[in-house]
Amino acid sequence: MTPSFTRAHDGAAGLALCFMVLSALSLLAGSCMGIWMGVAHDFVFAPVHAHLNLLGWASMALFGLAYRAWPAMAEAPLARMHLAVSGAGAFVLPLGIALAVAGAPPAVAILGALLWTAGAALFLGGLLRLVAAPAGSATTVPAE
Repeated sequence: MTPSFTRAHDGAAGLALCFMVLSALSLLAGSCMGIWMGVAHDFVFAPVHAHLNLLGWASMALFGLAYRAWPAMAEAPLARMHLAVSGAGAFVLPLGIALAVAGAPPAVAILGALLWTAGAALFLGGLLRLVAAPAGSATTVPAE
């Protein structure tokens, strides 16, 4: 019987991997969008491209690397919520910006911005939890 993804990738490594997969998806989407804009010489959606790359690729990768470097962060009760909220925000915000640029009301962009901000607050909470932890309890993963 093949183990499920969740059971096979528990803990900090699994959480970091989930963030990195979302990061790579966003990188691919942002890269394809950049190519499309360049070929079409139409850069009206440049803010969408920028948010896909900055929120999606860069930030999600940094979150993943942080969970890998400080595995104790992944043990926090809200770590999985951080993944869900930030993951949703990283894609809902660019979608909302695209809709707003195309003339739709900004409600989806606002929702995405709120999700992203909530995710950032959860990440900060995880970092502060490490700072407040007793010395030696927040271990790092040595470079391999």
